[in-house]
Amino acid sequence: QVQLAESGGGLVQAGDSLRLSCSRLGRTFTSYVISWFRQAPGNEQEFVAALRWNDGVGRYADSVKGRFTISRDNAKNLVYLQMNSLKPEDTALYYCAASQGPMLRERSSDYSYWGQGTQVTVSS
Repeated sequence: QVQLAESGGGLVQAGDSLRLSCSRLGRTFTSYVISWFRQAPGNEQEFVAALRWNDGVGRYADSVKGRFTISRDNAKNLVYLQMNSLKPEDTALYYCAASQGPMLRERSSDYSYWGQGTQVTVSS
C-alpha cells in the first residue's frame, strides 16, 4: 500500500514562493514516478510536474515551466515542489500522486496512489 502525505501549502501573495513536500509513509519511492497535480474550484484536475525517483528526471506543464521545480531528497524520502513567482491562477488544491514507473505520465488516470491535498492560495 502506498500512502502519501502532502504539506507546505498556505496563503501567499503574488510573486512569493512556497515549497510543497510529498512523503510516502513507511516506505521509499524507489521505482516510482511521483507527480503533482492541482485542481481549482470548477476546473478539471491539471498536471503540474512529475519526477522519476530513480534518476531524478523531471517533467513540467507549460504553465509552470521556469517557475516551479520538482526535486527529491533521497535521505528524507521526500519529493518537493518549489514554486516561485506564484500567480493568482496558481491557486488550487495541490495533490501528490504516485505510479510505478518509469514513464513520466501526465494523465491523472495513470496514477493509482494519491494524497489528501494541500491548499495553495495566491492573492493578487
